[in-house]
Amino acid sequence: MSADKEQANNTRGALRLAPTHSEVEEQKAKLPRQFVNFTFYKTRPEWRLLANEDKQRCRQEFVSVVDEFRKSLLIHSYSTVGLRTNVDFMIWRIGYELEPIQEMTSRLNKTEMAKYIEPSQSFLSMTKRSMYIDKDNPDHVEDRLHIIPGKSQYLFVYPFVKTREWYSKPAELRQEMMDEHIRIGSKYRSVKLHTTYSFGLDDQEFVVAFETDYPADFLDLVQELRETKASSYTLRDTPMFTCRQRSLSECLDSLG
Repeated sequence: MSADKEQANNTRGALRLAPTHSEVEEQKAKLPRQFVNFTFYKTRPEWRLLANEDKQRCRQEFVSVVDEFRKSLLIHSYSTVGLRTNVDFMIWRIGYELEPIQEMTSRLNKTEMAKYIEPSQSFLSMTKRSMYIDKDNPDHVEDRLHIIPGKSQYLFVYPFVKTREWYSKPAELRQEMMDEHIRIGSKYRSVKLHTTYSFGLDDQEFVVAFETDYPADFLDLVQELRETKASSYTLRDTPMFTCRQRSLSECLDSLG
């Protein structure tokens, strides 16, 4: 090591100088990314024919298995009863490895409850730094790579796919269109967005989840985004799921 470089390192250590741009980028690159899974379940009609004591035993076993994985995964549950006809509840799982997600699913498949429910939709994705710059908050690395679900009452989830034409546009033009998109989103402070990426992992390209206590704000946000230029390059953004955050026991109790 040269004397100048050694002196610079010593000075930085002594004075705690701010990291250089290259050091910040290197640190960002080392941040671990998360796997994200949304699994929606539908109840079979046979469930309603069970005796109440059998239902209670099934629910307790199912909840117990899920609780075993809370040390390795962030797990949140949501009820969709009465909000869609093809799903009854959803489990949102977030972790740094795929293995716990698979192991948890395998364990749940062996429970008694598994005889009476079936997954109707499942979306797999990962966190990733966006290639588009949020000019209001350009350094929100943690928000992009680490999802920390809040306590909002509602979660709106949907997968979406952009057209191939979108990716053929120059990066500068896409950034310009996304500036409009981001600017509109920033108006709705009550809505928290989680964008995750599925390229090559699942059938969609993105899975987005919006947290809020005010469904009307989310509705207005989506309606306004429909009028943006970027929206015309959306190939598919369905199905959409409206979910209400409940404990897993409450979700299962609501099945009848």
